[in-house]
Amino acid sequence: MPMLYRLLLAVMPLILFLAISSQSQAAEPADLQREVRALKKAVLALNRDLFLLEEELLFPGHTQVSVFLSLDLGDYFSLDSVQLKIDDKELANHLYTKRELAALRRGGVQRLFLGNLKSGEHELVAFFTGVGPSGRDYRRATSLKFSKGISPKLLELRIVDLEAKQQPEFSVREWE
Repeated sequence: MPMLYRLLLAVMPLILFLAISSQSQAAEPADLQREVRALKKAVLALNRDLFLLEEELLFPGHTQVSVFLSLDLGDYFSLDSVQLKIDDKELANHLYTKRELAALRRGGVQRLFLGNLKSGEHELVAFFTGVGPSGRDYRRATSLKFSKGISPKLLELRIVDLEAKQQPEFSVREWE
């Protein structure tokens, strides 16, 4: 990771130097603005590439585990927080804002956790806290035992409204 930052620090002065030197050589302001826009695009592309490279280095595919959260409607449960544990180790805690809940209700999916796990058997446990039917405080948990192989593991925590029972259902599923 420090290597990426050193690379970024080495490249940024070069880009700024090119921008300054091109400023003195530019004949018209319109040319200068075009060059600055092109340099900004180049910096953004470089930043994106460095981010992807950093993610690959920190979370290689053979150890990578990602946990996502999705919400279906949310009429019977208003989510306040989620706590995530894998193998009895707390990995994530998240408190939700009104904007985040609105995004989840519109079909958004949130990445709660991205990390590394060794191959083998593991257990994920998620605790959901919020307000349930009839305005009652609600705390529920769901769990999943899964096997981590050599490919990345993608897991989804789902909160789904059950119309027939007028209750929320909490589950975990593996993405293939």
